[in-house]
Amino acid sequence: MYNLLRKTIERKIPLTDEDWNFIVSKTELIKLKKNQFLQIQDSHNSYEGFILKGSFKTYILNENGTETVIFFSFENEWMCDLESFYHQKPTTYNIKAIEDSEILVINKTQKVQLFAEVPKLIQFHVLMIERANVAIQQRLLDVLNKTSKQRYLDFKDRYPQKVQTINNKNLSSYLGVSHEFLSKIKRSF
Repeated sequence: MYNLLRKTIERKIPLTDEDWNFIVSKTELIKLKKNQFLQIQDSHNSYEGFILKGSFKTYILNENGTETVIFFSFENEWMCDLESFYHQKPTTYNIKAIEDSEILVINKTQKVQLFAEVPKLIQFHVLMIERANVAIQQRLLDVLNKTSKQRYLDFKDRYPQKVQTINNKNLSSYLGVSHEFLSKIKRSF
């Protein structure tokens, strides 16, 4: 079951069986049903996670009770509230399963132990952080420079198998448009 994670790591760095067994010993498998939370905004419960199965939305709940979806995360992707995890601050985001999901998680203490025991994981970590920073920057550029229609088409191209499983409320929040406008965009294709 954890082979997907091992293959992902080994695309960047080699692992011995001893390295792998230590990694597995520091991770925890969490199974969530649709609509269960991995993380709740303003809590002290932050993980770095690798999604084995399912989908998540990362969002904030505004003062008026409105959800703003920041990211979707899918199988074979990493997910983390970076500031909370690395600086041990209260969580900024809610992270909720949008379908039955399985995720391997690690906390900061366990990650420090991993780096001490398997130092080559630091190289993998740097590559992960670089990828996360690029994704965040790209998301910001998309919001600032692309139309809602362009963002929808990009999302549809990147995740063709997931676009039908995400409800219009979540997708319209992610795109920054009303439900009605999203329906109009979808109808035009």
